[in-house]
Amino acid sequence: MLPCRSECLHSAWEKAYQDHRKKVRDAQPLVDSRAPLCLSRLHLNLKKLKLEEQRLCTIARDNRLLLEKVSCIMRSRAQTDSRNNYTHKSPDRGKREQNLHKIQRKSNVSQRESKTILGRITNSEPLYRAQKWRDWKTTDKPWLAFMKYPGSRQTGLRKSPLLHTGNR
Repeated sequence: MLPCRSECLHSAWEKAYQDHRKKVRDAQPLVDSRAPLCLSRLHLNLKKLKLEEQRLCTIARDNRLLLEKVSCIMRSRAQTDSRNNYTHKSPDRGKREQNLHKIQRKSNVSQRESKTILGRITNSEPLYRAQKWRDWKTTDKPWLAFMKYPGSRQTGLRKSPLLHTGNR
């Protein structure tokens, strides 16, 4: 502080200043800035813990089964069986054969005739010509003249896998 001429005045100011410093030092905050009280049940998610425990139990069980299988393989002969002589067995083969015989009896068509019909079907040539499918633009030119947007016709424009063959 600044020196003062009056000793009495100086002691009064010094006392007031010391009181002020004491009040500043002992002052308490008006706003509570402490962390809020936390409830333990909110931090402990029991359902999540239960699901995690179930998942770990499933993993442990699968690991145990896998270990048993691997140990069984290790105990057995160390040879691999790469032969595949499995024949396909249909569960309803007998019923299908019964239905086939019943149909053949009704239609009086023998098995030999059925085989000849099947052979004729498989050996027959197709009735369409692929060249006609490729020439679709020339056949659709009159339609393209009537359309407002010729490149984007939704229906009627034949789409075929033969159309997009690259360069023609």
